[in-house]
Amino acid sequence: TRSILDSVLVGIVTVGPTGIEWMNRSACRMFGADLVDFVNQPISTVATPEEDHPFRRTRYLEELVEGEAETFECKVMARDGREFWIVGNAVVTSSDTSGRQLTYALLDIERRRQAEARIAEAQASMQLIIEAAPLAIILWDADTLRIMQINAVAAKLLNRPVADCIGLGLAEAYAPERAAMLESDMRAALASGQLTQREYRITSNGELRTWDARYLPLASPDQGADKLLLVASDITEQQEAQQAKLDAAITQREMLVREVHHRIKNNLQGVAGLLQQIAQRKPEVASVIFEVVGQVQAIAQVYGLQVGVIGPLRLVNVLEAIAGSVQRTFGRPIHFQATGESASLWVLPEAEAIPIALTVNELLTNAIKHSAKNPENAVNCYFVADRPDGVEILISNTASLPPGFKLSNVPGGVSGLGLVRALMPRRNAQLTLEQSGAQVVASVTLSPPCVSLWQE
Repeated sequence: TRSILDSVLVGIVTVGPTGIEWMNRSACRMFGADLVDFVNQPISTVATPEEDHPFRRTRYLEELVEGEAETFECKVMARDGREFWIVGNAVVTSSDTSGRQLTYALLDIERRRQAEARIAEAQASMQLIIEAAPLAIILWDADTLRIMQINAVAAKLLNRPVADCIGLGLAEAYAPERAAMLESDMRAALASGQLTQREYRITSNGELRTWDARYLPLASPDQGADKLLLVASDITEQQEAQQAKLDAAITQREMLVREVHHRIKNNLQGVAGLLQQIAQRKPEVASVIFEVVGQVQAIAQVYGLQVGVIGPLRLVNVLEAIAGSVQRTFGRPIHFQATGESASLWVLPEAEAIPIALTVNELLTNAIKHSAKNPENAVNCYFVADRPDGVEILISNTASLPPGFKLSNVPGGVSGLGLVRALMPRRNAQLTLEQSGAQVVASVTLSPPCVSLWQE
């Protein structure tokens, strides 16, 4: 039997009335000496100084019934000076030669104790970090969704002491609407098994704050999640800083765009001035050059309107600017009038602003060129904004269309009606030119997306 006990990893020590009678190899290694060094020595020879040390309890041999075991955990000191923890059992047995004996089965648990100490230290450090962190941290039971652990930041959001929060369910901790929303998010996070992010707005001390929340299901390997960790951080200042940075970037961009538009307008007006000087020196091409000047001025007017304006251009402003530009170029009166309560609300997309401006410029120029040269015969430009599906621009002058005139027969070109047909949007825009009594009326109808109503 002793040969077998010599091969086991548990330390076995037999103690009789006179002291230690026998111990196996594992016990010798544990106590740091050979068997001959311990024979007839009390087992307390390896006990640490505590008076109630289990190795000093002689009552085991006297009081325990044979076969009854007493379990203990204690610290021992080996002969080589090492101190370590063991767990053991003391069992009363009998011997033919020495009578009642006490047999100890001992297991070195020093590594386990060290690991437990390290775990406890890590847990204590983690708890300090959790309490000191500016984060709201809550550990929920995955089945009941009740609070298992909570830090001071999260408890403050619930307006309760930390101790009062333990065990609370969602319905007890939050208002019904928020509790239902949180339960839905938490169930979704548990179902996914992955880190889930949400953003919540919470009123704290009368101030609306934004919190970034992360849900993480916690589970043992190959098992379902039994806990749900919630970590939330206040990102209000971060969002405000990001918004301020974005606003500054937008402001800078708008300043650059306004400067670019202003310089383009000035350069175009400079080009128009040079063309007018050439027209004065070369009268034979003056009429053609004046048409080009009008087109350049129309484009310049659009860029001029964009200086200091945020968003799309108001169509009524574009029409007024073009009418004024053509009037100054040719010295002929143009009567402009806008009708309809929503006239100031119709706007042009950026891509359509210049084509529409050039279209109106060409129609006004064409009306002046073909109207009677009596200064009293003004060219009329009406902006009709009372249509339910869009707007209409009417340009009329005293003149007559050629017999059999058809707009579809007008060839394309770089000026006049040919340019107008080339510039008109292919969809949601229509051009007509008709005789109405003594007046020739050009009509341009525009509907979304060529134009749109500005949403205040």
